[in-house]
Amino acid sequence: MDRNTVTGLLLIFVITIAWAWFTMPSQEELERRQAERAIQDSIAAAEAEEQRALELLDEDPPIRDRDDIVDPVTDPETDEERPTRALGVFGEAMYPDTVSTVIRTSRYEIEMSNLGGGPVKYTLFDYNTWDQQPVQMIRDTLRSAYSLGFLSAQNYNIETNELVFEPLNEPGIFELENDESISIAYRLNLQNDAQIIFTYTFHANQYAFDLDVQFINMEQHISGTHVDFGWTAALNLTERDFYQDAQHTEAFVYLGGGTEKFQLSEEGEGEQHFNGTIDWVMTKTRFFGQFIKPVTHSNAATLRGEITGAPDEQNTIHRYEAYIQSNFAQNPVLTYELYAGPLQYYDLREFDDNAYDVIEIGYALIRWFADPLVRYIVIPFFAFGSMFINNYGVLIILFGVIIKVVLFPLTQKSFKSMAAMKELQPQMKEIQEKYKDDPQKQQKETIALYRKAKVNPLGGCLPMLLQFPILITLFFFFQNSMIIRQQSFLWADDLSAPDYILDLPFHIPLLGDQLAGFVLFMSAAMFLQSKISGGMSAGAAPSGGPNMKVFMYIIPFVLLFVFNNFASGLSLYYLVYNILSIAQQSLINKQMGKNKPEQEAVTNNNKSKKKRKKKK
Repeated sequence: MDRNTVTGLLLIFVITIAWAWFTMPSQEELERRQAERAIQDSIAAAEAEEQRALELLDEDPPIRDRDDIVDPVTDPETDEERPTRALGVFGEAMYPDTVSTVIRTSRYEIEMSNLGGGPVKYTLFDYNTWDQQPVQMIRDTLRSAYSLGFLSAQNYNIETNELVFEPLNEPGIFELENDESISIAYRLNLQNDAQIIFTYTFHANQYAFDLDVQFINMEQHISGTHVDFGWTAALNLTERDFYQDAQHTEAFVYLGGGTEKFQLSEEGEGEQHFNGTIDWVMTKTRFFGQFIKPVTHSNAATLRGEITGAPDEQNTIHRYEAYIQSNFAQNPVLTYELYAGPLQYYDLREFDDNAYDVIEIGYALIRWFADPLVRYIVIPFFAFGSMFINNYGVLIILFGVIIKVVLFPLTQKSFKSMAAMKELQPQMKEIQEKYKDDPQKQQKETIALYRKAKVNPLGGCLPMLLQFPILITLFFFFQNSMIIRQQSFLWADDLSAPDYILDLPFHIPLLGDQLAGFVLFMSAAMFLQSKISGGMSAGAAPSGGPNMKVFMYIIPFVLLFVFNNFASGLSLYYLVYNILSIAQQSLINKQMGKNKPEQEAVTNNNKSKKKRKKKK
């Protein structure tokens, strides 16, 4: 491919980018479309919530075993009577009224209820859903998201989120600033001066908070010595791509120096039990999650899950619960550190050094490499760069350039090897035709040609393989990192979501009914790179063998299907990387083209000398 052809293709690429830029909808048009979609989705969501609310009036949460329903109590949300189950002395100990308390900081607002003695709503001020509403993490709002579970001495399964506690603070709204903190307490009074007291401590400047659970004379009312404390509420999904968000809804436990994941793949219920010293448990969606970290000793954990319908359906609820088991007889005050909020690296690191392990950044085989790369290079780069450049699309481009420079020695060797193999194509084709009926001879002559030309046929592959750990790590990072969530660039309004620019009149399996912009350009750049590199092929395929050149041209088309529904930030990164690879390969081809006449002259000169020696 000559210089004019390369220049022409680059001009076409630049013109296409310019056309996309000038013809993309204005900001006003995008906002209008977004508002229309938000209205339609809000109507659908309201109808679904109304239907679900009607269903909830007739059923209890499905995760834990329930006893027979016998007693009615008043639902604080509807002022209507709803059924509840027999609880023995714990039912008799309930406070007669329900009250709410609100803690508000610059980061979040949390609404606490004495129905369960815990949070019923948790709103994040710094983060919005796809339709620009503040993120409200807790799906169920009738009772506390946290619950303490145990078997009573009367043989009842007790869940404290079904009990109405006595508030020990005056209800109201408490606003915290700077380094301020506040404690909110709830008490359940039973017979013979027995009590359970929950004391939460919230801090203005962090998403982490503390909980002390105090047991006073409770041995007479609890069967055994162990209790389970956990998060029972489903987490709200927040992203436009419901299916991607649902796919990342899961539960984790950290024990024995590693994480264990629990996730259901189809409709139904399931649970998994873990024994040993538990560092923490958590449940999450794609970008938000909650952690429970026991300060006092814990000896077991249980992860439970439920999917109420088809996993990809909009109205399906993905509910995960995480429980920690502790011995209250040995520790009359159980202390927990809690976290609820965004899965941002620095917030999670402040909570626990291993909390970021729940973010998928590569296969387990390369985690030893991927983890330090992400923690100490990639994330600090974006954190530092955002102090000077507030556009994350530009930061991704800059990051792609830096990675290309770092990998330059490897790619340079690989591209030179591919260019050298391309130069041998005519001679290899001659060998293949000459010895097409003798594969062994063909192989022997091919190896001899490699040695004579001092070319390693694996020279183009091995350097590429050494790059794979970095490329794979970045592949996962850009899909799962919250850094680029809701960050816009050119026509993409969210770099963590696909940047669809074309609507198709039909649905294509795996691809969908829309095409993403950066993916189209990335695939075109990959095709051009394959064209310039000669398909990374050594000429015509051996007799009966596959045509690798054709295969390399098919890869960009395949990746169009693979990447179309991925985060646009990921496609943007690979687009930049491929454009730089095209420039590098073109430069190498040009240099080798200049050296070719000199090499031919040296070869002809050597041949002439040999002929003269023979004559003598």
